[in-house]
Amino acid sequence: MADHKSAKKRIRQTARRTEVNTARRSRVRTFIKKIILAVEAGDKPAAEAALKDARPEMQRGVSKGVYHKNTVSRQLSRLTKKVKEI
Repeated sequence: MADHKSAKKRIRQTARRTEVNTARRSRVRTFIKKIILAVEAGDKPAAEAALKDARPEMQRGVSKGVYHKNTVSRQLSRLTKKVKEI
């Protein structure tokens, strides 16, 4: 276990950060799921709206360091392609 004051603080910070990152990752996954469900249902307006809502949330995940930029870029590209195919 940590003995130094700074190490104990680091443990607290890491726990807090992990909680925030987990919540953000879960939120992004929920947005992605909404897009996929709308695409499977064949509801283009709903899919486009879901994509419009998901894009900034996914980009925020990149800026906060939860996701790699290429990962989000790839996911957005694929989701946009699926929405356009409806």
